Amino acid sequence: MPRRTPRTMLDRLRTPRRTPKFLKTASICVLVAGLLSPLSQAAAADTTAAAANDYCGGQCSDILPPGENGNATLAQVLLNQAFGTQPDHAEDQLAPYGNLASGYSTLTDAKVNDFFNDASFGVASDQVASTTKPRSDVTIVRDKKTGVPHITGTTRYGTEYGAGYAAAQDRLWLMDVFRHVGRGQLTTFAGGAASNQGLEQEFWRNAPYTEADLQAQIDSATAGAGARGTQALADSKAYVDGINAYIDASDSGRYFPGEYVLTGHKDSITNAGTIDHFKLTDLVALASVIGSLFGSGGGGEVNNALSLLSAQSKYGVTEGTKLWESFRERNDAEAVLTVHDGESFPYASKPASAQGEALPDAGSVAQEQLVYDRTGSAATSSATSASATAAATSLTSAKRGMSNALVVSGKYTASGHPIAVFGPQTGYFAPQLLMLQEIQGPGLSARGASFAGLSMYVELGRGQDYSWSATTSGQDIIDTYAVELCQDDYHYLYHGTCTAMDKVEQTNSWKPTVADGTAAGSYRMQVYRTKYGPVQYRATVGGKKVAYTTLRSSFMHEADSIIGFQMLNDPDYVKSPATFQSAVQHINYTFNWFYADSAHTAYYNSGYNPVRATGVDAEFPVWAQSAYEWRNWDPATNTADYTPASAHPNSVDQDYYISWNNKQAKDYTTASWGDGSVHRGNLLEDRVKKLVAAGGVTRSALVKAMADAALADLRAEDVLPKLLKVVNSSPVTDSTAAAAVSKLSAWVAAGAKRTETSSGSHTYANADAIRMLDAWWPLLVKAEFQPGLGSDLYTAISNNLPVDESPSAAHGPTGSHAGSSFQYGWWSYVDKDIRAVLGESVQGGLSQKYCGSGSLSACRDALISTLKEAAGKTASDVYPGDDQCSAGDQWCADSIVQRALGGIKHGKISWQNRPTFQQVVEYTSHR
Repeated sequence: MPRRTPRTMLDRLRTPRRTPKFLKTASICVLVAGLLSPLSQAAAADTTAAAANDYCGGQCSDILPPGENGNATLAQVLLNQAFGTQPDHAEDQLAPYGNLASGYSTLTDAKVNDFFNDASFGVASDQVASTTKPRSDVTIVRDKKTGVPHITGTTRYGTEYGAGYAAAQDRLWLMDVFRHVGRGQLTTFAGGAASNQGLEQEFWRNAPYTEADLQAQIDSATAGAGARGTQALADSKAYVDGINAYIDASDSGRYFPGEYVLTGHKDSITNAGTIDHFKLTDLVALASVIGSLFGSGGGGEVNNALSLLSAQSKYGVTEGTKLWESFRERNDAEAVLTVHDGESFPYASKPASAQGEALPDAGSVAQEQLVYDRTGSAATSSATSASATAAATSLTSAKRGMSNALVVSGKYTASGHPIAVFGPQTGYFAPQLLMLQEIQGPGLSARGASFAGLSMYVELGRGQDYSWSATTSGQDIIDTYAVELCQDDYHYLYHGTCTAMDKVEQTNSWKPTVADGTAAGSYRMQVYRTKYGPVQYRATVGGKKVAYTTLRSSFMHEADSIIGFQMLNDPDYVKSPATFQSAVQHINYTFNWFYADSAHTAYYNSGYNPVRATGVDAEFPVWAQSAYEWRNWDPATNTADYTPASAHPNSVDQDYYISWNNKQAKDYTTASWGDGSVHRGNLLEDRVKKLVAAGGVTRSALVKAMADAALADLRAEDVLPKLLKVVNSSPVTDSTAAAAVSKLSAWVAAGAKRTETSSGSHTYANADAIRMLDAWWPLLVKAEFQPGLGSDLYTAISNNLPVDESPSAAHGPTGSHAGSSFQYGWWSYVDKDIRAVLGESVQGGLSQKYCGSGSLSACRDALISTLKEAAGKTASDVYPGDDQCSAGDQWCADSIVQRALGGIKHGKISWQNRPTFQQVVEYTSHR
């Protein structure tokens, strides 16, 4: 039976900061397709162990914790809560995934599938767990080991119908939640918990679509793509038909997700109530959430302007600008690169003479109000706090792109075939945002992961003789315009004409349910839209009243990427690196795409990169005037000229590729800060470069490199040795400091990893050193930089780039218990400054020396003083506890939690900084 997740919906999507209690708060997250539920179990399908169209030779593997089954009936939810029992296949991938942290050091090729699934096509006849035929032209076979659906259709319609049916079997409630998130209607559907309020506000602020907008995007995406557009529309319709068929079957059979009862949509006794059918516009609403989460780089221009003005206020325009640029690191010479052969791909570079800048007057910036008319629980402090957090999250340039990739050319492998270990970091949820499936039908042949509710195609995975994956890239496709107001605050000048803003509203109300006891409440969300995008701030520029708007190139184009994913699933289209790159060029999300087959590797950076007017600096707001608009921009369709494919970072058969959301290539500027000398991408670069230099790389060796990097503390590996060099520049006579230095040095010598003393011990080796660094880092950064920057500028730059993101951090872009760590922080600043103070060579250094004002002895004093302070902090001080862990429990503070999107709970696993869905591939042959 399907398993569903009660909970008042959504905690903080992506990686909520706190974990919901049963029937109290549920974090929800995004989309994809199916697995089992005890539906009819017919005779085994006629399948074979080694499919004729599989060229991987048994060397394709994947993993996606906690498990494929993401549906639970009300009875299954209650049994899990009372006794900890798990529905079949709800967590059978969690232990293998978690065990890699302690088992990777002895890994061999023969043992890879101890920690991963066999991702070969098909299911051996003796491994068939169930067979379902929702129509005569499609069969859904689920395997015994993981319950993954293997969908085989004899017609295109039947194949896609089966994909929709399987998606609903595994993720119906999750899909339903997220179609409401995309429409800004989550609280009305799932309950008024503060986290739900914050989540719907976060997404609706940037994508305030009406139903007509959603339909228009379907029409536009399909009409402009010829035969493929027609096919995509037909596929989507069949997919929705399959979803709705399962809704009807589960409703009449009374095995629908238990959340519908717990949230008051269905009656458990009489079965009264309805589960609304899906429609095509729901898929666009879902896509808007995913694109916003993982594929929309840019924004933050107003925050950039505020920190620049703060720097200029303190140091003057010339020196302040120089200081700001040194911290921005928009083209740092020491940054790790994905395309490292020296080829340049200029994009969003600093213009020689900026044109059209519209920097705000000091003190004039006010964030646009989103929520009005609060009543009841919508007016509580927790609700208003959630709103503030949602606003900050939606407006920052520090997007939560995660994911990593390690790809090695066959020239450097033992077999002569390329090897790839790659996957997306999409957080940890129960059920997972992604789902595994295999889909075989006319024009479709793939296995891999997709977001629930968008699984008409495999989005990350493998074809017959090739695999592909993506990481978030974050190049800037969002610009901020200053629209000059006229008449009143709701009219603006467009090409000289006073034009009314469009007001889009959404009123939500809720009442207590079993799942969410939040008291009744309501509010109205209101966004003013202009031709230049939604209004996000109000300010004055040179005394003129303006509204700052954000224009995203993918706004009103959330559905366009469907064509690229369709191509990736088409065995008659993707046959080579060139055709792979051609396919992903049709994806408008800002992603880095990687490819491997039996002979070649490839890379391409996707996204609608607008061609900006000459002289426009993408870092700052510009005037909303024709001279500064994107080239050939049409506001009616939000289309413009985009940079050609050749201008996007791309490569074929480079010796190796690594990506961990780092800088893509020389001269290619990303929107987020932090692409400097120390980046978590260095953890992969250093290990893979060493493997390639030695040659003879194997699948297990590349997995080891990934797993080793996944346990490394970036600060300890790449920055701490330099800090200790300063501290040890003179004998350390203070006993407290000396003891701390000894422990930190021992940790560095041991590899600077956050690992258990033994598997399952729940105690870290070098625990004291880890505790001290966690406590020391924010103290030393503040002591190093605040005296020179001043409090205001230090705070302003911290708003552009958080100081730290350790695994246990309850702050920063990812929150706690999220796995992903060290994406954003001041490690590069500390590294460059300390090296400068030591007199070492620094390329692209900061504009001045900060630690001890450049004095080695004064810098040393500041470091020792803060180190002593950190050493005096107890474990309870550093790890204060939360709803998952007691105060002082270091291992638990770091641990990964599968954030409950419903009623099924899972145990914690040790911290790892690695993809959620991950593939290990090495093809042996090619068509």
